[in-house]
Amino acid sequence: LSLSLTPSPPPSLPRVNMTEPQSALLLRRQLAELNKNPVDGFSAGLIDDNDLYRWEVLIIGPPDTLYEGGVFKAHLTFPKDYPLRPPKMKFITEIWHPNVDKNGDVCISILHEPGEDKYGYEKPEERWLPIHTVETILISVISMLADPNGDSPANVDAAKEWREDRNGEFKRKVARCVRKSQETAFE
Repeated sequence: LSLSLTPSPPPSLPRVNMTEPQSALLLRRQLAELNKNPVDGFSAGLIDDNDLYRWEVLIIGPPDTLYEGGVFKAHLTFPKDYPLRPPKMKFITEIWHPNVDKNGDVCISILHEPGEDKYGYEKPEERWLPIHTVETILISVISMLADPNGDSPANVDAAKEWREDRNGEFKRKVARCVRKSQETAFE
């Protein structure tokens, strides 16, 4: 008589369902990889352990930027046909940034639907590609915090301040968001 014990998955990963869509299997794998090999600058997990399509991330404001010291909470919502289409990303923590609209929605090329840009701002290779992962998305967002794209703003007011008064009003608003993020980071 031989018994074979298989270790149960970590508590943050729901059990594998054999009829699970490919997108769920891919998301499960990416989450396991991030848990096994964390990346500096962010952490990620599921909002609800039974829903692989909704993630919560904490992004640490990059060093030597106005966002340094901030702990910004955001949600990633994945479509059922991920990775063919990109997730949506929304900051839950208030953030003042040219590429984040006033509702918290992140507007960067890597999260735009694949294909040609009807406005001609982006090349197809700058937009979503199925090779991107949660890790590459979050690294791009950290890069966006360090180096905003003022030419394609989601928050026109923040972009105007960033261009015209970076060390004045823009810096004050970002500092207020950083302080608030520190106070509410682990609520």
